[in-house]
Amino acid sequence: MLRDTRCVTSAVTALSSLIFAASIEALTMTTPQPVTTNDVPTVISSVPAKERTTAIDSTIRPFRINIPEEKLTELRRRILATQWPEKETVTDHSQGVPLAPMQELARYWATDYDWRKVEAKLNALPQFVTNIDGLDIHFIQVRSKEKNALPLIINHGWPGSIIEQLKIVDRLTNPTAHGGSAADAFDVVIPSMPGYGFSGKPTSTGWGPERMARAWAVLMKRLGYNRYVAQGGDWGAFVVDQMGLQAPAGLLAIHTNMPATVPADVDKALLAGGPPPSGLSAEERRAYDELVRTFKQVDYAKYMAARPQSLYGIADSPVGLAAWLLDHNDADGQPAVAVVSALSRTTSATGELTRDEILDNITLYWLTNTGVSSSRLYWEYKGGFFNTKGVSIPVAVTVFPSEQYQAPRSWTARAYPKLIYYNKVDKGGHFAAWEQPQLFASELRAAFKSLR
Repeated sequence: MLRDTRCVTSAVTALSSLIFAASIEALTMTTPQPVTTNDVPTVISSVPAKERTTAIDSTIRPFRINIPEEKLTELRRRILATQWPEKETVTDHSQGVPLAPMQELARYWATDYDWRKVEAKLNALPQFVTNIDGLDIHFIQVRSKEKNALPLIINHGWPGSIIEQLKIVDRLTNPTAHGGSAADAFDVVIPSMPGYGFSGKPTSTGWGPERMARAWAVLMKRLGYNRYVAQGGDWGAFVVDQMGLQAPAGLLAIHTNMPATVPADVDKALLAGGPPPSGLSAEERRAYDELVRTFKQVDYAKYMAARPQSLYGIADSPVGLAAWLLDHNDADGQPAVAVVSALSRTTSATGELTRDEILDNITLYWLTNTGVSSSRLYWEYKGGFFNTKGVSIPVAVTVFPSEQYQAPRSWTARAYPKLIYYNKVDKGGHFAAWEQPQLFASELRAAFKSLR
């Protein structure tokens, strides 16, 4: 959408584009074997080649990350060799990520940042790969020691990854260590979306949220879960909405922190770029105004929806990739406020984002060369965004104050007729699990308590 929302066509383009939300060592069941196929995370099957058939390979193979040191050396070399543009001609973020903070981040990235720390964190968790619908899917699976733990699949979004959820894994699987009770425990499954992280990259079209939803149902069944719940934010919110629409056997409920609740008349007004419908409450009018603001801040998303293959620069330049992943158009607004403030935060005792965590995520994109492949998801999705979808299974919603919009209870109850939980919290935003892990974990415990 153009910033002045001049026409229906531009508004539709914005809505069709909006979402803010390596070389690897792959293990067989017995012997580690290196894989270096064109930066695509391919995993060698545990089934001997002579015994493989054309049948569906449903094996689940252990996975471990081992980035060669030469790739990290090359990353640092490329950062230091960046050809910088001149300084912006404004005093704010209206032209994009300013030069000075970008250069300071690059200096730290090239000289002081240590990828091995997050690599060790990831490798401390059980990781696996399995083939679903012709594509290798990478995922973390952590089983709780509590025997009645509720299985939970968690979905990340763009420009995120499984790194967003690292801080909530122990809080969910081991709740007694974090202020909860044994009855609050979850078994946690966190897949990397196709084209993201260590999952395979689609080589043909069709891997949108609808197909991912079907794949996650296959994954949970393959893991032996006959009853489970699902959670998502950003693109993950669209995946869980689709799971709710498809209602696969075993799915008890979904939780979303970016709900699709906008009524048809309100959605129509937003598409037209006109005034809101009459009769909105104060809470609903605030949500409408927040959505108008949001639709003016999606230039990066529009480009990925239209021309993802043209983004060669983010595959070639680490700094180009970093700037692309950092820029949400809104500078110190939402959702970028959490990211922008993190760039000057070196530590946090309460879980807020830090500079190293931002670089962990960006570096994962670089090492797996997924800047372009992840962008294609915007091109794939042709549906609406915050409009109601018709989900009829039980739904839980947490509204974070710094999300794209704060979904009113009135809209939420109409959008999700089997609403089992609704809560507005006092802090956190678009990257909720990453920004406020303790609060986020507490919300999931409360959201699904009635299903235990």
